[in-house]
This record gives sequence, structure tokens and C-alpha cells, in this order.
Amino acid sequence: MIIHSVDFKGSHTELDKCPLGDLPEIVIAGRSNVGKSSFINSFLNRKNIAHISGRPGKTQTLNFYLVNELFHFVDVPGYGYARVSKTDREKFGLMIEDYLLNRENLRLVILLVDFRHKPSEDDYLMYNFLKSYDIPCLVVGTKQDKISKNQQPKQEKIIKTELKLATNDYFVGYSSVLKTNRDKIANIIESYVE
Repeated sequence: MIIHSVDFKGSHTELDKCPLGDLPEIVIAGRSNVGKSSFINSFLNRKNIAHISGRPGKTQTLNFYLVNELFHFVDVPGYGYARVSKTDREKFGLMIEDYLLNRENLRLVILLVDFRHKPSEDDYLMYNFLKSYDIPCLVVGTKQDKISKNQQPKQEKIIKTELKLATNDYFVGYSSVLKTNRDKIANIIESYVE
């Protein structure tokens, strides 16, 4: 997938304010500090289309990026960040749930997990939420370059086992620095947006 154009189309907190039309949407989800902004910038070959913050929990809206005028990447608030108030966490949770359950344009969720660690309880809950509603999912292990190549197969097996990854879902390791497996991820996305 060659990226010809990327346009930020706005931040929204309510479904009825989201972009109109029938373009497919690919959601980028994951816990705070898993590298969502880095993944988006790296994958889209843009330095700063998604703002990277040193402060986890900065994304508090549904952020829409129009890619090649063919589909949207939708960046949703990260989960599991303790410094966000309980009220805000609940508000984000309801907003994400409303989007995932009611947005007809949704085609695929890319669930980012940290390749270096076992999936968190929140990762497990999010993955199971997606499975319970039959929402297609691609699990991407971020920060793959931070662990040795010898350890990667073992770590991949741990992640798949902990999540109880379904046979019809995908797992791909990724490095935002090296763009490892970018083509593999692009091929999966293309299969959902064509």
C-alpha cells in the first residue's frame, strides 16, 4: 500500500458528529502508552499526523484520518491509564463502545499490544469484547524492535495464548522505527477496505 494522501478529518465525541458517507473505517485501539500515535505516523509515512505526547492518555476523542481518499484510520482513546479520572475513563469507555457497536462503516479493529509484555487485563477485556460482537481484529505487537529476534517467537506465542487468539484473527509484530511487517499489515487492511 502506497500512501498518496493523509488528511486529518476531525475529532469527535459523538457518533452523529462523525464523518458522513460510506468509506470503510479501520480503528486503532490499545492501552495508553502502547504507541498508537507512533504506529499511525509510521504506518502512514507521516512524521506528525498523529500527535505523540509524553503524557499517556492524551487522546480523548475519536480522531479521523482520511487515507488515500479511500478509507479512514480512526484513533480512539487509550484504555487503562490510571491518571485519567474514573469519570473520564467511563466516558471514554462508553464513547468507544458506542462507536464499535453502532458505526456501520467499521471494518476492522487493529488492537495494539506491547510485544515486550504479556497482554494486560485491559487488553484481554478489549479483545474479548471484540470477539463477543464478531468484530474482525488484527492484533499488532508494537515495539518489536525492543526485544531480540531469538525471543520474538516465544513472546508471540505468549501473547496469542494469553489472548486466546481466534483462528480467524491475525497477529503481526511491528516496529514503528523499522516498519517491520508493514506490508503484511497493509495487505490485511486492504482486504477489508476493498
